[in-house]
Amino acid sequence: MEAGLIPSFDLKRNYARIEGEIMDAVERVLSSQCFIMGPEVSEFEREAALYLETPRTVACASGTDALSLALMALDLGPGDEVVTTPFSFFATAGCIARLGARPVFADVEPGTYNVSMERVLDVLTPRTKAVIPVHLFGQLCGLEEITPELTRRGIPIIEDCAQSFGAHRMHEGRIMRSGSWGRFGCFSFFPTKNLGAYGDAGMICCKELGDSERISRLRVHGAAETYIHGELGINSRLDAIQAAILRVRLRHVETWIEERREAARRYDLMFAERGIQDVVTPPVEDAGNRHTYHQYVIRAKDRDALQSSLSNRGIVTRVYYPMALHVQPCMKFAGYKMGDMPVTERLTEEVLALPMFPEILPEEQERVVSAISDFYRG
Repeated sequence: MEAGLIPSFDLKRNYARIEGEIMDAVERVLSSQCFIMGPEVSEFEREAALYLETPRTVACASGTDALSLALMALDLGPGDEVVTTPFSFFATAGCIARLGARPVFADVEPGTYNVSMERVLDVLTPRTKAVIPVHLFGQLCGLEEITPELTRRGIPIIEDCAQSFGAHRMHEGRIMRSGSWGRFGCFSFFPTKNLGAYGDAGMICCKELGDSERISRLRVHGAAETYIHGELGINSRLDAIQAAILRVRLRHVETWIEERREAARRYDLMFAERGIQDVVTPPVEDAGNRHTYHQYVIRAKDRDALQSSLSNRGIVTRVYYPMALHVQPCMKFAGYKMGDMPVTERLTEEVLALPMFPEILPEEQERVVSAISDFYRG
């Protein structure tokens, strides 16, 4: 094995850059002895809304809760359908099913890995209560293709922005930021995200005041005032320490995104120089998109053997995702089988996420690409 492990993501390098700021923020919370919600959370909501250019945000305990709260605010329940992608983290479909509704899957695009807008329109029915497009791996779906028809039918969009904080898409001369397009935009701040907390955290963007007020109640057991519960909600309050940490990290996220984009450009150039496009397909940045490269995901021939070879050379890679949502054992009730989502099913056998984080060194990337080239060319 070659000396020096190359991790898929290195949180320690990132922390070293901002350790003093983080410790100051944590000490501020400890001195206040206000640990749940409070002014740190309110300030983070305000600052995040300014960054995302959205009217209002509501912080919560996780990205999964963000999706659940948005669906609860639509009164989702048995008999309802929600259209989404089969190629995503489980929470996207799991939140739909947990509320008694049926996830309806639309296959994805082979280049961007995002759900196909054409397929979304194909599977709409009178029972469709919402559409959840996932901005996968750091770039936005082409929502302009479906928004007019969904608006005509009165079907809201809930953006799953768990992997796309800071991404945007140009539309009619305007920058449309991740989370600002649909009725709701749901974010995860899991530690490995482009904007990550040091624990679980999430947030929902809301265009309408009524939606933000309702979600604010739902996250505290449906209470508008202490001990008075107008409806059934959940416990999804954000810790003040996580909010304080996120406030620090928000100040730096643009720098880190640009460093990710530069690392992605280096990967692209290195792959082009090796001339192995017949066996490795780099990710595609869709026209008009600002891809933030939460992950740099290639499609690779003999993916599993390649991953094993890289591991033997001290290079850590990840497979997102090895089993599509429509064939997960607990999703049998949705009525899908292998063969129903051919593009997604092919991707589950080919995709491989290479090491990607703001601090990755050019020489580490060179080692990754050389190892991949060696595997195929010897």
